[in-house]
Amino acid sequence: MVKLFRKDLIDKKPSVVDVPQRKRMMCLNESCMNPFEVVQDDFLKRMQDIQLNRYISPVADELRQKLADYVGHGMQPENLVWGNGADDMIFHTILSVREDERSFAVSPAPSYFDYKTYTDMVGMGMHFVELDEDFRLDPAQYIAAASHPDCKLAILCNPNNPTGNLFPKDDLRTIVEALPDKLVLLDETYYEFSGESLIDELERHPNLILVRSFSKAFSGAGLRFGYAISSASNIYNLRKVFITFHSSVLAQAFALSILDNIPAFRQQVAQISALRQDAYHQIKIMPQMTVQPSHTNFLAFTVGEQTPQLFQYLKTRDIALRDIGGQPRLKNYLRATLSCEDDTKELIKEMWNWLDMNEIRRHSADMEEPLREGIAGM
Repeated sequence: MVKLFRKDLIDKKPSVVDVPQRKRMMCLNESCMNPFEVVQDDFLKRMQDIQLNRYISPVADELRQKLADYVGHGMQPENLVWGNGADDMIFHTILSVREDERSFAVSPAPSYFDYKTYTDMVGMGMHFVELDEDFRLDPAQYIAAASHPDCKLAILCNPNNPTGNLFPKDDLRTIVEALPDKLVLLDETYYEFSGESLIDELERHPNLILVRSFSKAFSGAGLRFGYAISSASNIYNLRKVFITFHSSVLAQAFALSILDNIPAFRQQVAQISALRQDAYHQIKIMPQMTVQPSHTNFLAFTVGEQTPQLFQYLKTRDIALRDIGGQPRLKNYLRATLSCEDDTKELIKEMWNWLDMNEIRRHSADMEEPLREGIAGM
């Protein structure tokens, strides 16, 4: 049989999003706000001056400057590159550092599962550093793993997805400083929710690159717009692995319209953060439930061995959550996106209903056991 593709692709599978399809989609960290409703006047007005029959548009230069202004901290247009979502930035960064089949990246585990998806795509390995039971990272252990000569990229996610926790800034700084000859990619997709960033370290650490997204705080999951921030030299080299016209003019115009309407999205972030905190406290008091503190738009929680039953029950109630139990530290964990107030109220209500039903079943079982013993003794 003739081999037409790379030999390492034989045992790999295409990337597929496998989530339940239900009325209340709380499984993909999407927002309930449709950004078009917020920016449509600005966007439609801007589109009158944009020619989609042309490859090159002045909208790109305007977007570079406005995005740099939004990022702040002295960043200039040459410190930025954007593409088809934060995933695109991560993929191309991995593509840019791979040397050969021995090359690998290092990531905490559990963390964003698609880091391995993208290293697999380019024929690069992935080594994991396990978080502890409280999802904390040991900097010394991480540095030791990333110091290997064949490690070409150190990946960190802060706040971490899917656990929702923040790593201490001092720990992140220690890692970046200890790996001057490694590119360190810090995934700040949920930056607007946490307010925490290492952007003030970029000037001192030329090995650092930040990745952010318009998918979460700006409600643009379907827009597919993400960007990277780093030194001008790093961005210049990263651009070498992008195709020439790698971003739609339409998406650029929409992203620009979002940047012209920042206050509406900041208000949405504040509302989601308050909703998340309220849900956290409500879930925390549920019997036998463990929920993790979060600085994102989601919560990760578990009810132990009964979690699969809860997951299935919620699906029957038209609520789709994300099963994140594929990583050992997250066995029997679910993740719920908290964006719509109605969806969140329904989730809390149905979780209580399920707990009440289980309590009734347990109570019935407790009542039946003495009865069975009494019948047996007759």
